[in-house]
Amino acid sequence: MKQQTFAAGEFEQFRKPTRREKFLSEMDAVVPWDQLSELIEPHYPKAGNGRPPIELQRMLRIYFLQHWFNLSDPGAEEALYESRSMCLFAGIDLGREPVPDETTILNFRHLLERHDLGEALFEAVGRYLQEQGLKIASGTIVDASIISAPSSTKNKDKTRDPEMHQTKKGNQWYFGMKAHIGVDSKTKMIHSVAATAANVHDSQVLGELLYGDETRVWGDSAYAGQSEVIRRVALQAKDFTQAKGSRHKQLGEVGRLRNRTKSRVRAKVEHVFGVMKRIFGFTKVRYRGLAKNAHALFVLSALTNLYLARRRLRCPT
Repeated sequence: MKQQTFAAGEFEQFRKPTRREKFLSEMDAVVPWDQLSELIEPHYPKAGNGRPPIELQRMLRIYFLQHWFNLSDPGAEEALYESRSMCLFAGIDLGREPVPDETTILNFRHLLERHDLGEALFEAVGRYLQEQGLKIASGTIVDASIISAPSSTKNKDKTRDPEMHQTKKGNQWYFGMKAHIGVDSKTKMIHSVAATAANVHDSQVLGELLYGDETRVWGDSAYAGQSEVIRRVALQAKDFTQAKGSRHKQLGEVGRLRNRTKSRVRAKVEHVFGVMKRIFGFTKVRYRGLAKNAHALFVLSALTNLYLARRRLRCPT
């Protein structure tokens, strides 16, 4: 490791670690950097006649910082200049070298998208967690959440994103996409991910969120009446989705009691979406088109799994 310059040295006698520094220290310890770098390395530019490429793991660290702190490409460059803790996490010593510029950061993101590496990173993290003892149990909780997209037409093309659509939830209209996830009922680890336009009904992608060996499937009332789909994908699975009444046949007391019992398990998925949307800020899409945002969703799901498992990974029982 290079000796730090005065610019990166510690000279503040009364300084204490910030929450950001503690978070980055935790994540640095649990991310399987070598395994993830190996996935990207075959596609990464090699040193040749032109300017030598920046170290792969440094770019991957900056890319993850973008997801954790909801940063754009120029925003990531600026944040690295402003935040000492981010610079240290990325291994940048401003006394020796500048931060990679926004174009370099953008090119790295495009490289991952071009080779569909988001899903590969998600699967690699899943394998790593299973190797560490976080096995998928026998139950899956399915759910979907709306991710908003700009509905304004005040842009260069004078149009909204054609791949995003609007949907009504309650009495409110939303425009954007849906993030669909399948979560293990015991560990709360995300094992399946799908992205669709917001107007696609939750139940339409139910089959994509099951891995086949479940014995129980939980979901809210949007998945009611999908027992056939569940049995087709997971032969042994029992349908524990929320029952739904209708205008002509309302739920009785027994039905409401069963729904409350199911909700005790189903509610775990809300914690997962809470991490993605409230902690990591994934409430709005950043890019145009479903493909780029689906790629970001896969990567964020992998990072969410590592965040949820961080204490068990650092203190294995």
